[in-house]
Amino acid sequence: MILPGSTLGILGGGQLGRMFTTAARTLGYSVIVLDPDPHGPAAHFADRHIVADFSDQHALEEFGKECAAVSTEFENVPADSLRFLAQFCTVRPSAEAVAISQNRIAEKQFFTDHGFPCARYAVIQSRDDIAAAMRQVGTAAGLPCIIKRSQLGYDGKGQARVNNIDEALRAFDDMGGAPCVLEELVPLTLEISVILARGADAQIAVFPIAENQHCNGILDVTLAPARIPDNLAEQARRIATQIAERLNYCGVLAVEFFVVADSAGGERLLVNEIAPRPHNSGHYTLDACVTDQFEQQVRALCGLPLGDTRLLSPAVMVNLLGDVWGGDIPHWESILTCPQANLHLYGKREARPGRKMGHYTVVDASVERALALAMDIKEKL
Repeated sequence: MILPGSTLGILGGGQLGRMFTTAARTLGYSVIVLDPDPHGPAAHFADRHIVADFSDQHALEEFGKECAAVSTEFENVPADSLRFLAQFCTVRPSAEAVAISQNRIAEKQFFTDHGFPCARYAVIQSRDDIAAAMRQVGTAAGLPCIIKRSQLGYDGKGQARVNNIDEALRAFDDMGGAPCVLEELVPLTLEISVILARGADAQIAVFPIAENQHCNGILDVTLAPARIPDNLAEQARRIATQIAERLNYCGVLAVEFFVVADSAGGERLLVNEIAPRPHNSGHYTLDACVTDQFEQQVRALCGLPLGDTRLLSPAVMVNLLGDVWGGDIPHWESILTCPQANLHLYGKREARPGRKMGHYTVVDASVERALALAMDIKEKL
């Protein structure tokens, strides 16, 4: 075990790094952040901030030698940087696991190879692949598809809905001709996510399943527990656990699922994607669970026993995007005067439309009551 008093490192200085840093320092660890942005939110709370690119080997060596263990707050840290760091300290999750999750092609192949259900897809390496990919995935039957850049896409960026070959060609060109995945557009009923932690001893702890609602490709509202049948919830937990095991994963992992209608009139699950880190849809755990996802990240990183993931109260989390500012400071009293609500701001310097600036969580006796109160607050904001 790596015990309190040791120094931990986090690659990435955004809000997830900030919340990791808060959890680690609360437990008695020192924290160093490595991030190229000198104004990253995590730097406000860290003991030290190394301002450097994630591929800067001199900075990485200094970082690795000062830290007992290092984790990452997002999946786009180069896997080679994680391999390099592993020479000097414990790195969790591994470079191999991150490499799969940061590349949609590798991720889809991983799902297929291990029998995890996912939407039909085809790989596009060049413009010459597009016509065959469209026929394979469903456009020949008049069905629209989603084209997604293989790397560096998030929050709806790097993807587009296409209805024919010409639209797909334009979208591919707009994405710089980078490798892409073409997916069928599934008959979506609901989106859910499973967040779990797997320790170095292979112990697994699963948080309550979250139900997610998106707007313009960005997570808008999360409800916990998800309003799904018990058998579907059990299936989601089982698949997420198996994914973590197949990856030999250590750390906090998020698995996103589509709930879709099946031919028999029921519902089935398709794996959408995985994230090798705490997840936006898990922010409710900060206010509603015995152990939150960031303390769990610290525990898994340090080889400590995993914490209790029980839900203490139904909860609804609402993202606060830069749009809420509208050129002025929002009316925070609508949140702060509500006893059941908790406000979390990320300390970002500039509010821009679509940028995640914070969130608030409402807890209540039922998820329906929490949702009604959260929407009332949102309307006032």
